[in-house]
Amino acid sequence: MDVIQREILFNRIRSWILDAGNIIRENMYDPLTIDTKSNPKDLVTELDRQVEFFFATKIKEHYPEHLLLSEEGYGDHLSHFDGTIWVIDPIDGTMNFVNQKQNFAISIGVYADGIGEIGFIYDVMRNNLYSAMRDNGAYKNNVRLQPLQEKLTLKESVLCMSHRWFMPNRFVDEEVMHLLSKEVRGLRSYGSAAIELAYVAEGAAEAYISMGLEPWDVAAGRVILSEVGGKLTDMDGKEIPMLSRSTIIACNPSIQSKLLHEYFKKGKKVT
Repeated sequence: MDVIQREILFNRIRSWILDAGNIIRENMYDPLTIDTKSNPKDLVTELDRQVEFFFATKIKEHYPEHLLLSEEGYGDHLSHFDGTIWVIDPIDGTMNFVNQKQNFAISIGVYADGIGEIGFIYDVMRNNLYSAMRDNGAYKNNVRLQPLQEKLTLKESVLCMSHRWFMPNRFVDEEVMHLLSKEVRGLRSYGSAAIELAYVAEGAAEAYISMGLEPWDVAAGRVILSEVGGKLTDMDGKEIPMLSRSTIIACNPSIQSKLLHEYFKKGKKVT
């Protein structure tokens, strides 16, 4: 994908994602059909499907050769990451959307032969649009994000992670996580992977840690985070897969080594 193609695509996505945000805001207080997927906490609404259909229709109309990897059933069945692939979560943070009407986002990442070219995260209710093009920096509402702070310590860091890390779980010794919670400056949990990845990219948090995310949860954030020097791996420090679920540690590079080696690798359970 050359620079001109990328810029045209970027501007088109920007227009579409703002339109999709309007669709959500105009319909979110209407009676909603709410279904569950993998478990009672895994929610989907008709607006999730409507927004995904909006993007799927636009993509097939303008870019019929492109493929779509998405959450709600309008995407393609992919076994590879070759070609140009859109990775979309129409409403990331559906539980927040249903219960709070805030703290949810539209997430779109575009990849060409496995390389992240474009990323958009739209915090719909705050009207904050995070965006990035490869090798062109990352932005929040057209203001360029600065490279992440250097020489940061865990004691100065705010981490985004859920309460499940501090309960018995299959990944890591929860007592080790208790020690981590005592070392850092603070802990937060917003319930939207896209928003939390955006917060790491803008320096509002130093890390976001999750037990398991799907490709559409992280595709956009991966592009945006890379443009400010952030790191994104699984809890073993390995590159995350783009076609399967994975643990996630997205962080400021200054604290990556200590997080991985002194906490997650040290506390990892043997399976």
